[in-house]
Amino acid sequence: MNRRQFLRSSSVALVTLTAAGWAPAARAAGPTRRVGLIGAGWYGKSDLWRLVQVAPVEIVSICDPDQNMLAEAVTIASQRQRSRKQPRTYTDCREMLREKDLDIVLVGSPDHWHALHCIAALEAGAHVYCQKPISRDVREGEAMLDAARHHRRVVQIGTQRKSTPHLIEAKERVIEAGLLGKVAHVDMCCYYHMRANGNPPVQPVPDFLNYDLWTGPAPLRPYDGLPHKRWWRTFTEYGNGIVGDMCVHTLDTVRWMLGLGWPKRITSVGGIYVQKDGKSNISDTQTATFEFDHLNAVWQHRTWGTPPDPDYPWAWFIYGEKGTLKASTMRADFIPQDSQAKPIRFDCHYEREQYPEDVTEKDNELNAAPATRRHLLDFLAAIDKGTRPVADIEDGHISTASCILANLSMELGRPLVYDSKQRVVVGDREATQRLRKPYRAPWKHPAA
Repeated sequence: MNRRQFLRSSSVALVTLTAAGWAPAARAAGPTRRVGLIGAGWYGKSDLWRLVQVAPVEIVSICDPDQNMLAEAVTIASQRQRSRKQPRTYTDCREMLREKDLDIVLVGSPDHWHALHCIAALEAGAHVYCQKPISRDVREGEAMLDAARHHRRVVQIGTQRKSTPHLIEAKERVIEAGLLGKVAHVDMCCYYHMRANGNPPVQPVPDFLNYDLWTGPAPLRPYDGLPHKRWWRTFTEYGNGIVGDMCVHTLDTVRWMLGLGWPKRITSVGGIYVQKDGKSNISDTQTATFEFDHLNAVWQHRTWGTPPDPDYPWAWFIYGEKGTLKASTMRADFIPQDSQAKPIRFDCHYEREQYPEDVTEKDNELNAAPATRRHLLDFLAAIDKGTRPVADIEDGHISTASCILANLSMELGRPLVYDSKQRVVVGDREATQRLRKPYRAPWKHPAA
C-alpha cells in the first residue's frame, strides 16, 4: 500500500500536529556583530539575509571573484541592514580576512573552497558558519576540525535540518517517544533531476569573473560558461556529486535523529548509467550503504526517472518494529504498524507573515528559511555561551567524510572501514592515500 491508500483505508483519522510551543524565530539580543561573507552566490546570500533578520549585525565585507554577483550582494546588503552602509568588497578573501575585523564569517563558496576559507577565517579570529559539505576530501575536514578546536571558535555547518521545526517535533514525538520501537533499517534517497549534463562550448572568460581565483585549488577546467548554481556541482573537480550535496543532509539528519556516530563500514556502487551524453562526470545512479551497529542506512539516488514515492522524492525512511517514519524538508509522516493506532502528520512551518521579504526574495527556499533562522540563532547562542552548536564542525565532518568515503568505495570497488582516531582506512593503503586530493599550485592543502 502506498501512503495515500493507507490513510484512505485507515479506520482512524489522520492526526496533524503543529509543533507544541512553536513560534516564529525571535530576534536575538546582544551586541552588534561584524559579519563578512565569502561567496555571494545563491546560498551565501540566503544565509546572510536570514542572519540579518534575526540578529543585530553589521555587514562589513563581502568577497566574491564574480564582480556582478558581488555588486548585487552589496546592493541588497545596503538595503537590508539597518545602517544602510555599503559593505567593503573584495575579490580575494585573503585581503578581506587580513583586516581581522570580523566577529563572524559566513562561508558560502563552492565546496572545493570550504576548507581554505573556513580555516583562514578561524585564523583571523572569527567564528564561522560554513555551508555543507564541509570539505572536498577527508583530510580537509580533519584540518578544519583541528583548526576550530585550536582557535577555540564556534563552527556551525549549514545542515539546518537539525533546526527544522517539523523535524524536531517528529524526532521528539515519534523517535524519542518510542513509537517506532526498535529501529533496524533506514532508507535515504534523492530522485531530483539535478545533474546538469550539458555540452556548452569552451568560450572566453568574461571580464567580470576572475576564473583562476574562482577555481583556486581545484583543477582548472576549460571555461564553458558561468559555473554558478548547479553547473559546478556536476563535476568531481569541485565537489562530491549528489552524494556529497544531498546525501550529506539526509545522513546527517538520520545520525542526529537516531544518535549515531561514525559508520563502521561504507560500501557504494554506481556510475553514469543513463546520462552519458553531456560533460558532467558525477554519477547519475548510485547506492551507498552506511553500516552502523544494529542497522544499515542505505542511500539511493537517480538523476533520471521517477521517484518510487512522489510525496518523498528527497527523503529518509526510518523503519522500526512498530512503524515507519517518513521525513523530508517538506513534511513527515508516522505510519504505525498497528492498524488501530493513529498515523501522525507533521507539516512544514512557514513564516511568510512574520518575514514578508521571504516571499519576494529571489530564489529563496520558503520551506528552509525558518530552519536557517533557527540554525543561525543556535550558532549565535553557542558563541555567547562558549558551547558547541547543534551542527558542530565535528558532526559536519563525520557526515561529510562518510559521503566522501562512499564515493571512494564506488571508485575503488570495495568496502571501506575508516578509523577516525588513527585517521586511516583500515588495511587499505591506497584508500588512505586518496583521503587527500591534490591541489593546484600555488595553493597549499591544509593537511600538508
